[in-house]
Amino acid sequence: MPAHPPPDPNRDSSVPHPETWLKVQPDGLYCEPGGFYIDPVRPVARAIITHAHSDHARPGHGAVLASPETLALMDVRMGQGRAGATQQALDYGHPIILNGVRVWMEPAGHVLGSAQVAMEWRGTRAVVSGDYKRQPDPTCRPFEPIPCDLFVTEATFALPVFRHPPAGDEVAKLLDSVALFPDRTHVIGAYALGKAQRLIALLRQAGWDRPIYLHGAQVPLCDAYERMGIPLGDLRPATAKSRGDKDALRGQIVIAPPGAISGPWARRMADPVVCNASGWMQVRQRARSKGVELPLVISDHADWDELNATLDEVAAPEVWVTHGREEALIHEAAKRGIRGRALRLVGYGDEEDDAPVSPLPPGEG
Repeated sequence: MPAHPPPDPNRDSSVPHPETWLKVQPDGLYCEPGGFYIDPVRPVARAIITHAHSDHARPGHGAVLASPETLALMDVRMGQGRAGATQQALDYGHPIILNGVRVWMEPAGHVLGSAQVAMEWRGTRAVVSGDYKRQPDPTCRPFEPIPCDLFVTEATFALPVFRHPPAGDEVAKLLDSVALFPDRTHVIGAYALGKAQRLIALLRQAGWDRPIYLHGAQVPLCDAYERMGIPLGDLRPATAKSRGDKDALRGQIVIAPPGAISGPWARRMADPVVCNASGWMQVRQRARSKGVELPLVISDHADWDELNATLDEVAAPEVWVTHGREEALIHEAAKRGIRGRALRLVGYGDEEDDAPVSPLPPGEG
């Protein structure tokens, strides 16, 4: 168990319920006494951001509080100055007081810099998870359960059908295919922030020390990871403008945004094996509909078992579900005496395989 002290089960009955101070508003989840939003979907005066994915981190806020890594990644994604008029970096485990609310962050295990937001006010503790996963990831700190009175969770894969295999097994499947088809290029769809870097690191762990080729949209965030101390090895631009380029990529691994793997860009590769790394690849029809020949079930979200295990670990008597398959998780939690509420927040979605392709810098592709 983590070192965080559990909430006091014998606290005074006059202590306010979290729903009296943590409110759902059109702009997102709002901590009323603290005067800040968590992952607001529209520009606000004060925002705490859990991680740098575009459905959680949006431009135009006044003051932004986030982990140092999240702020750096927001700058890469949005451009300097667009991640907040003022920015404050907060390291994991370092509490601050905002208008009487004690606030701190702990790792969420989703992507580099991802954080849970813990808040204490007048004797109650609420934790907002943001997106999270429980599988090991060499590119970010693992999720740390925080005992609390209220746990606010995602539910992207909250159905019993979603049980993700170990990511290392999926990488082994990929490398077996590369060995089986040495004259073909394996083109893997992986979201540019978090998934691409995790896949590269897993390939390195599995012994792939050859160059890994990148679509131009993947390069800036991979460079940012390396600047922040995450080694990714030999990365090169994936270009196939001539027959020589095309032949040079035979037997190689190319990583691209999911939106690029079935289009003209991928068809320039040498007889490509189209792959996609996503938790959704467990749904065969989804893989077929996207033209994926080799589905890789690698997710940056918790699966059904991990979501339920997390609820047990944080031991909160109440759970709110922000987005995803809310009703299934709430029903399962109720069997264990956990009260549930579906927030149905609008504006959050799955970044794993539906993101549009970012524009390429001039001359790339």
